[in-house]
Amino acid sequence: MKYPVQKIRFRRRKKKKQRKPIPRIIIPSFFTLMNLFCGFLSIIMVADGNLIFGAWLIIVAWLFDGLDGFMARIANATSEFGMELDSLSDVISFGVAPGFLLYSFVLHELAIIGIILSALPPVCGAIRLARYNVDARHVTYDFYNGLSIPAQAVMVSAFYLTFHNKLELFEVFDHGLLSVVIPMIVLLSFLMVSTIPFDKLPQKFDKESLRKYKKRLLLFFVYLVIIAIFHDIGLIVVFSFYILKGLVLGAYVFWKRAFTDEEEPIESPIQ
Repeated sequence: MKYPVQKIRFRRRKKKKQRKPIPRIIIPSFFTLMNLFCGFLSIIMVADGNLIFGAWLIIVAWLFDGLDGFMARIANATSEFGMELDSLSDVISFGVAPGFLLYSFVLHELAIIGIILSALPPVCGAIRLARYNVDARHVTYDFYNGLSIPAQAVMVSAFYLTFHNKLELFEVFDHGLLSVVIPMIVLLSFLMVSTIPFDKLPQKFDKESLRKYKKRLLLFFVYLVIIAIFHDIGLIVVFSFYILKGLVLGAYVFWKRAFTDEEEPIESPIQ
């Protein structure tokens, strides 16, 4: 015979045994939220006048952004929730943060025009992410359609980290630093909303993917080595080459589609 107190204890033990395991989505979501936190902290640092630390925090956010996708694939925890959370975090870390960095660095000199120019990264980045999320529900490509928003943000941060103490290099231009920053931010924003193909890492790392994307993976490994050795200079060299490679590939695709009958001159989408 079980007394009432014993029954209650028995039920409590039974409930403990029936607890659900921790959802796997928590693992990549942690890295996504760390990405968001770094972006927010970057804005705070830039507002306090510490632009160097703010620029490096954008780079750290980029590393967390790469880790959340990697962990999601390893843990098989990809989901629509994770995709939406990632996009919201990216708008802050790679849209608002680099835009505010550029405004605080030099664009504040242009008053309202500077505000509009510094708004281009978050605005065009949001458009690019919305389009990517819609496309991802229907088809997955072996490449990015348009420059990814993290690549744009890292390019902006690398530019600041490399040249913030070498402003005399821009004195040869009529408007100094603005002569370079304005075309750069306009070009990067345009590339985000364009359909120019840019390389991306494969979704899987099985034997077939490793064999198919061997050259691309080797190139990304070389990128990482250059960045690890040369830091900020390595970042701007690597991402300048990455963007230039995309522009050359885009010109090749345009020429093929315009002057040949080949409909898909680059890798086909994965249905």
